[in-house]
Amino acid sequence: MAKSLFFFFFFMFHLTLFISISSSTPNPDNSSSSLSSTPLTAHSVLTHHGFPIGLLPTDVLSYDLNHTSGEFSVNLGYPCRLILPPDNYLATYSKKVTGKLVQNRISELNGIRVKAFFQWWGITGIKINGDDLVFEVGMVTAKYPSKNFDEVPQCVGKKHSSS
Repeated sequence: MAKSLFFFFFFMFHLTLFISISSSTPNPDNSSSSLSSTPLTAHSVLTHHGFPIGLLPTDVLSYDLNHTSGEFSVNLGYPCRLILPPDNYLATYSKKVTGKLVQNRISELNGIRVKAFFQWWGITGIKINGDDLVFEVGMVTAKYPSKNFDEVPQCVGKKHSSS
């Protein structure tokens, strides 16, 4: 049971990271959203900081990154539901995911939750440990191979608004 709980928390953490990276789609009017003169996508910001692109869904509308503090926000426009590999955990991303991004670490993560043991858990951080990602859910962690997050997931059952 402890091993399953660890995996659950690990997936929750990956989901949160994925959302925060997906939201970093460039905004030409906002100079804080690019790391160089060429605007970056949220997914490329993730890889620039050592993370796989699969931590964020394809549905990123925009992102903002403060290069000094590392604080970021990712705008998905609507809540997103995903199935996370490898254990097929159900995860949800809020329409806005926030946190702090530095090399090999995402902290203060808000907006990503994973369902395990019939309960929803918020992923609070993600860090890189060799070839693995370590997801944090409060004091509990779960470790998964980062290669499980090499592909960008799509939201399932998304709601389309007419406005």
